[in-house]
This record gives sequence, structure tokens and C-alpha cells, in this order.
Amino acid sequence: MTRRRKKWLIAIGVITVTALIALSVAGYVLANRFEPYVREQAIAYLQNRFESKVELAAIRVRLPEFSPVEMLFKRGRGVRVGIEGDRVVLRHKRRRDLPPMLSMKKFSFDVDLGTLFDATTIVRQVTIDGLEINVPPKGDRPQLDSGADETVDSSADSGAPPRVRFEEVIVTSAALTILPKDRKKRPLHFDIHRLRLESAGEHGAMKYDAALTNAKPPGEIQSTGTFGPWVADEPGDSPISGEYRFDKADLGVFSGIAGILHSSGQFEGSLSSVGVKGEATVPDFRLKQAGHRVPLRTTFEVLVDGTNGDTILKPVNGTLGTTNFKTSGGILKRDTDLRRTIKLDVSMPSGNLVDVLTLAMKGPPFMQGKIFLKTTIVIPPLTGKVREKLVLDGQFEITQGKFLRSTIQNQIDSLSRRGRGQPENQEIDSVVSAMAGKFKLEDETLTFRSLSFAVPGSGVDLAGTYDLDQDALDFHGTLRLEATVSQTMTGWKRWVLKPVDPFFSKEGSGTLLRIQVVGSSKEPKFGRERGDQTPEKGDPTPQKGDQPPQKGDQTPKKGDPTPQKK
Repeated sequence: MTRRRKKWLIAIGVITVTALIALSVAGYVLANRFEPYVREQAIAYLQNRFESKVELAAIRVRLPEFSPVEMLFKRGRGVRVGIEGDRVVLRHKRRRDLPPMLSMKKFSFDVDLGTLFDATTIVRQVTIDGLEINVPPKGDRPQLDSGADETVDSSADSGAPPRVRFEEVIVTSAALTILPKDRKKRPLHFDIHRLRLESAGEHGAMKYDAALTNAKPPGEIQSTGTFGPWVADEPGDSPISGEYRFDKADLGVFSGIAGILHSSGQFEGSLSSVGVKGEATVPDFRLKQAGHRVPLRTTFEVLVDGTNGDTILKPVNGTLGTTNFKTSGGILKRDTDLRRTIKLDVSMPSGNLVDVLTLAMKGPPFMQGKIFLKTTIVIPPLTGKVREKLVLDGQFEITQGKFLRSTIQNQIDSLSRRGRGQPENQEIDSVVSAMAGKFKLEDETLTFRSLSFAVPGSGVDLAGTYDLDQDALDFHGTLRLEATVSQTMTGWKRWVLKPVDPFFSKEGSGTLLRIQVVGSSKEPKFGRERGDQTPEKGDPTPQKGDQPPQKGDQTPKKGDPTPQKK
């Protein structure tokens, strides 16, 4: 090998080594300058996207082993760079009194080095852990103004903010909190176990698949749909829609009721106000006081305001056992109230009385038949127990009624026989009853403007009150029979009592008695109305011994409305 050739080889080697050293130094410099650049771009993107103050505790860049020469020739394309960050917080500008709009404990993603300088950087997948979103009530989002003294990271203000498209976002643990207008109230909180977002474009909606735990009643929700785009000025206005399934929700957390709820449906609206259409079933629905299970099914359409808990029902169609009913109204709260007002209109056009009594009573139902019910239910925003502030105002009617306890039905059958003047006619059996009334419950007092009970041949009309707190009855009214007093008897008593008939035949009735019902619900006392011991003006004056039949001579047994001896 000639001397000249050796010099050329040595020169080429030196140049090559120098180039490699230069490229290595360039790569080292690039690696050190790349991390601050990524930090600046990340802050700029988040700050522009959410119009918020961004705090980023740490960011790390992982550069893989690569050929500097190949990277220069390909301009970095194909080189996957790993990026990790810790404790990202997005705050409302000039509002330190509000919780952060959004925060993340950790995030990580890979990006193609060559796409960082493209018009839009594409990130295939981002993984986020510990995501928290706080949605303030409408109107509490601070308005941006030029006079603020808020300092912004100047590194994020250089040049136009980057454009990024996330193809997939995986959130391993998240929480959504909707803040109430009244800060003394507990926020509406949802724990999200799993959240997957697709095609999170800058201005487009994201497809999502989520699993979360509902706060009250507690239960698991599976949901798929779309979310976004994010509305920076009013985060609560960010649109959301999709389908859901709500399973194993324990209604026992509420006072008075129990059962396991299953529900599914669709929803559409925003983070702060959403409309829901769906159906719900509670196979073991029950009132805690009674304990009897009756299946409940409903189809509903409701509007829920997440910032204040207001709920509008429009309407709810339900089936309790075999009984259909409809409910409309709302659960609303005015700014001056401490609690919500519940106001519902309930309509039951043709219900099964057994379903209603099974749900409400501790023991087995004592009566069957059809029930019509229409009432308004109001629970005002007062302190105290529900029973103390519950207001009812409505009417009901029972038809085709038949008592399921033989002793009661036997008395009703006997009353019908005597009322029709056929006390020994055993073919009059299993007669049906009718009952109707108009009522109002307020201040733990149930007032019946009218209350009537009728079987063929007789009827009772009452009005009065029942004090729930004192368990005190105070009803007054009339007992009417088609038959006269004597016709209710048998044998010689039928003839002896004929002179008494005119004294009690009034207002078109064979027998009319003014009666009262007093005492308690456990020990009611039936009898003649106080002050009604003499016939009305113009009636014949009864003679000594002219009184209605006594115990054993007519249908009403002990405690029934029986005329008293003068």
C-alpha cells in the first residue's frame, strides 16, 4: 500500500469519526433540547384547547436507539419517541377558589418524531391515570378579560399552538364531579373505572366506552356514546349522548323504600343538563314499613340538571304488579330553599287493589277490586320527617270490591240483606262493595271532604279527619238503608217495630241514621251522632219503648253504627 493511499484512508477515517462524533453530539443536544420543546408544546396545546392556566410538574422524553445518519436522511420519521408527564393541572383563570377544571396524575404516549413538525401531529394512543374533571355550575366559569393580572407561561405563547389529533385515549381511573350552585351542598360525583375515547379530534366529538359507579343509589353503569367537542367557555355545555345500562342499584339507601334497580336507555344533552329516555325494573320493590315485594316496571323520560339536581318527569309510565299508573312533575329547588321540593301528579285509572294493598300493608290484603286514584303529592323543602311535611290532595274510587277475610265479607253480605229488607235471603252472598272519597293530607292530618261506602241496599256517607300523629278519628255522616227498620228484622220483631219506621224514614231512605266514627284506627267507635238523639223538627215523637233493634237483631255487630237506646 502506497504512502499516498494510506493518507487518504486515514483522512477518510478521521472524517468519518468526526462526522459520527458530530452526529452523536447533535443527537445528544437534540435530546436535551427536545424535552423543553415538548414541554412547551404540551402546555401550549392544553392552554389553548381548554383556555385555562396549565401546571405541569414534570415531563420526560425517552429517545430510542437510532442511527443519526438514518434519522437525518428520513427527517426523524419512523423514530418513536416516548413521552411521560406527572401532575398536570388545568385551572380556571383568576379563580383559585374553584377546584381545577381538569387534572391528571400521570399521562404517557408515543409519537413519531418526524410528525412533530407537520401541520397536525397524530398521536395513536394516550394513557391517562387519575383523571379528574370538575364541572362548575353554569355562569361560574370566569370570563376572560385583558385586565387580568394572571401570569401565563411565556413559553406557551410563542407562535401558534400545535394541532394534535388523538386517535385513542385510555383512562384507567377517572372521576367526574358536577359542582352545585350552592357550595354548601354535596357535589354530584361519579367514579369512572374505565374510559376509552376514540378519534379525539380538535373540534370533533369523541366516541367513548365507559364503566362507572353511580353515587346514589349505588350501582354500576355501562355507557357508550359520543362526547364533545369541549366547550371551554362553559364546560357544562359540552355535549354528550349515548346509551347506558344501570345494574344492581340498591334503593335501600333511600328512606322508606327498598329493592334492586335495573335500568337501560338513551340520553342526550350536556354535562350539566341531560335528557334521559329509558326503562327501569325493580323485581323486589317494597316499602320498608310493610316489607312485601311487588314487581315494579317503568318507562320514563326525564330531564336532569346536574348542577342543582333538578329533575323534570315528562312523564313516567309504570306498572306495579299488574296495575298501570302515570306520574309527572318534578324535583326542584329554588335558590332561597335549603332543600328540593318534590311535586308529582299521580294517576291510576284502573288499578288492582290487591297490588296497592300488598305494597302498603304489613299483613295480607283484606280486599280486592278495582281502584281509581288521582292525587297530587307534594313534599315541600322543610326540615323534619317526610310524614310531617307530606301533602296529598286527590280522590279515589274502589269498585267491584270484595273483602278477602270471610268474617268481614259475611258482615257485608248480612248488611246488604238487611238493607234490602231480606235478612234471611242466603242467596244474597259475596256482594261487591264500592268506596269513594276526596281527601287532603297536610300537617299529619288526613281530611276527607267526602268518604262513602256502599253495598246493594245500604250506604254510608262520611266526612271528617284522621290525625296520624295522635291516631284520632273524627268522622260524621249518615247510614242509609233501602229497607225500613222493621224490614231489617225477622219474626215477631218485624211487626212490633213497624210503628218505629216513620221516625227513621227520611230523605227518600227507608232508614236514615246520623252516625259518627271516633276513637282510634285500632279501636274505632261507631254510634249515633252526638245531639241527634231526637227526631228532626216535624217528625212524630217516639213513644217509650220505640227504639231500633238491639244487639243481634241487625247486621252491624259490636262496634257498628247501631242506634242507641233513648
